[in-house]
Amino acid sequence: MGTDPEVAAAVADAHRHEWAFVLAATARVTGDLDLAEECVQDAYARALTVWGDRGIPRRPGAWLTTTARNRATDELRRRAALRRTLPRLLDPAAAPGADGPVVPEPAEEEEEEEEFPDDRLRLIFTCCHPALAEEAEVALTLRLLCGLTTAEVARAFLVGESAMAARITRAKKKIAAAHIPYRVPPAAELPERIDAVLTVVHLVFTTGHTAPAGDDLVRRDLLERAVDLARMLRTLLPQDAGVAGLLALVLLTDARREARSAEDGRMLLLAEQDRRRWDRAQIDEGLALVREALRPRPPGRFALMAAVAAVHAEAPSWQETDWREVVALYDLLVQIWPSPVVALNRAVALGFAAGPAAGLAALDALAAEPQLAGYGYLAAARADFLRRLGRTAEARLAYQEALVLTANTVERDFLAGRLRALDAPGPV
Repeated sequence: MGTDPEVAAAVADAHRHEWAFVLAATARVTGDLDLAEECVQDAYARALTVWGDRGIPRRPGAWLTTTARNRATDELRRRAALRRTLPRLLDPAAAPGADGPVVPEPAEEEEEEEEFPDDRLRLIFTCCHPALAEEAEVALTLRLLCGLTTAEVARAFLVGESAMAARITRAKKKIAAAHIPYRVPPAAELPERIDAVLTVVHLVFTTGHTAPAGDDLVRRDLLERAVDLARMLRTLLPQDAGVAGLLALVLLTDARREARSAEDGRMLLLAEQDRRRWDRAQIDEGLALVREALRPRPPGRFALMAAVAAVHAEAPSWQETDWREVVALYDLLVQIWPSPVVALNRAVALGFAAGPAAGLAALDALAAEPQLAGYGYLAAARADFLRRLGRTAEARLAYQEALVLTANTVERDFLAGRLRALDAPGPV
């Protein structure tokens, strides 16, 4: 007999919306991420059966949390009993006194006076601890906060499942070996630590926004997970300007999702998109968040990136985009975040504000940047400016270079189309 479709849908919905809360609350009991995961997975498996027999609970997340924590408590007590009993079984004379050393049983959760009491914050900061490598932070965030399987995380970053499993296991072992505390950092450490969290969520989003490889332009699953994570952070840290900036950036960028491809699957640049297909509700929410994020001085990097997205969102058309404002925002951004990729984006904006020759000169000044070696967008941007300047032979070489460096099929098809157009009769 199969699972009731209504129950299966309710469990799937609870997995999407409640997983992080259930796991975080259980990990607080266990202090062991592996055990917490095991107990939470067991709770979701039980829900498929129990909810079919007894009905779907009014608060599925509370039911799952209670079930997982009870399972964790039982397992901790079993382990404690085994630790008390095993020495006597091996050598009865070794036990001091009648009962041997006392191993405390799991205690009821203590009430703590904390500025940020939500358990999910502990989980977020544990996943994004500075002792971990960024790739491990991303993997743990997707695995533990989003509830993706190891296979799903592996597919997201184009590595084998066994390699990703090893990466996640090493990260968990490092957390245990380094005694990384399962807690929110003290208030004095938050400004430094929150940036790592925002970086990880942004990386998840950008990976979904344009998939590094494969046949699809976007990874909807990663986009939705990133939006969920950004909204979660906003709920947990509502006064943090960096969080407001990240959520604004995510919403304003994602608002264009449905307009980025034509009906035949062809990629559409900003200049070609039907802006009526942009999500106006997301844009309105994002614009309000941008204004909030820009209030602190100096503004943070996510606030400035969101401000760039806001300029595009507010422009009635491509031709009416205020490119000089975009360049000015990138000038500020490159001061606080001197990244070669930011400099590349500024060069592209300059090309639209001051002409393709100015843009090409700015791009060529970045040619020696080691971080941009093998970065397909640099070659693609050069090709576009060269095409607009009528330097067809050089544009052809740049498009060919971009094709070599690009793995996403939709982007490759776009570049190949531009390359073919160079050889077509008539204006380019």
